[in-house]
Amino acid sequence: MSSLANHWLKRLAETDKPAYLMIPDMIEEDLASGRLRARDRLPALRDLADALRLNYTTVARGYAEARKRGLIDAKAGSGTFVRGRPPALPLQAGTGAEMSMNMPPEPASMTVRLREAAARILGNADPYTLLRYQDFGGTPADRAVATAWLRQRLPDCRADSVLICPGIHSALVALVSQLARPGQTICLDTLAYPGIKAIAAQLGVQLQALPADDEGPLGPAFEALCRTQLPSALYVNPTLQNPSTRTMPQGRREILADIALRYNVPIIEDDAYGMLPRETPDPMARLAPELTYYVTGMSKTFGAGLRIAFLSAPTPRQAQRLAGTLRATTVMASPFNMLLTTSWIQDGTASDMIAAIRAESVARQAMAREVLGGHAAGHAFDADPEGFHLWLPIPPSSGWRPSELALHLRSRGIGVVSSAAFSTDGNPPDAVRICLGGPNDLEEMEECLQIVVDTLDDPHHLHTAML
Repeated sequence: MSSLANHWLKRLAETDKPAYLMIPDMIEEDLASGRLRARDRLPALRDLADALRLNYTTVARGYAEARKRGLIDAKAGSGTFVRGRPPALPLQAGTGAEMSMNMPPEPASMTVRLREAAARILGNADPYTLLRYQDFGGTPADRAVATAWLRQRLPDCRADSVLICPGIHSALVALVSQLARPGQTICLDTLAYPGIKAIAAQLGVQLQALPADDEGPLGPAFEALCRTQLPSALYVNPTLQNPSTRTMPQGRREILADIALRYNVPIIEDDAYGMLPRETPDPMARLAPELTYYVTGMSKTFGAGLRIAFLSAPTPRQAQRLAGTLRATTVMASPFNMLLTTSWIQDGTASDMIAAIRAESVARQAMAREVLGGHAAGHAFDADPEGFHLWLPIPPSSGWRPSELALHLRSRGIGVVSSAAFSTDGNPPDAVRICLGGPNDLEEMEECLQIVVDTLDDPHHLHTAML
């Protein structure tokens, strides 16, 4: 331990960070560098305190922090051992462990139908047609189908204002680059889809968080920003918001739309989950049609691999301008994905799939309520009964920080996402997002959630064997 102690002494002298927080940091660093390996025995508390010239309490707190992060394990009578780095989880659709990627559940009732329909659709298609360049933004026939689909939410949608894109993310890249220049500002909620944060950072666009309450961004805060620093756009995810699960009520939508209209601020409406609930308030695109770019897609109503999005611009001219931006960044949507999408919309499979996902989500949310709230120390959470993710506040009594809880659960084989990934104001709440769509079935989901409950209720007990 002498060389390790000397190294740690040097690291402690180089930083102003509290020593009890540096101890788990140094363990993690040394695991990454190979200085420490899984199953290595660490010094006893008093021996390490003497070696590092720290008091016993500081080292005890340091070991406690390391246990929270899943880095070490203590066995009575045996000592303290390094557990190793948590294994990476595969992002394989349907894995029972992956509850961090917000994917819809995969209803077993639809499996045969999707397989047979896909075989029939592709079997009747000209393969070389699918391998050629396509009309950018979709063929007229594809746009007509997309327009009919969008009219469920936007009755006045016009085909000449609709673009077909390879996923919502690519549509957002085009919109941010079109509406804001580097250094300009887009305003949004204090919690938002991590992708919009990454896009803004890549394009040099500033994000300005608006104070919010349980209904969404506050109107007075939005108006004050418009008066002092006219933003380039307002980004909203108003239905089953990721991550909070909140659906913005009609009244708040009307307030924000009215302010945007008065100050001529474009609205980016990310309605990725808008088709899931049976009833929702009016889209912003109906309240401020001359300013709103409405985006929805198939990845949250079928699966992440069906990367097709529909973008409705305020006017045909603005749609054409966006088409040029999209072409420069993504060229075109996959013809295979587009063929499946249009065929499934036309033959009713898309509507039936949404209904099946909705029913499965209702069952999974009921199970989540039973597991998370069905005991004396029940854990309250936010969720929509027809959505497939939940927002779980972490009680202070648990002793966990969101990032530490997420890291520890990953070491248990469960992926969840810490609130920091969604925070736009640098002040994330103590919460994690859990996707219920990842596990294959209710039994696997129940098992995963029970591990979450056990971890919150007994935070210092590490349930798995050392790596």
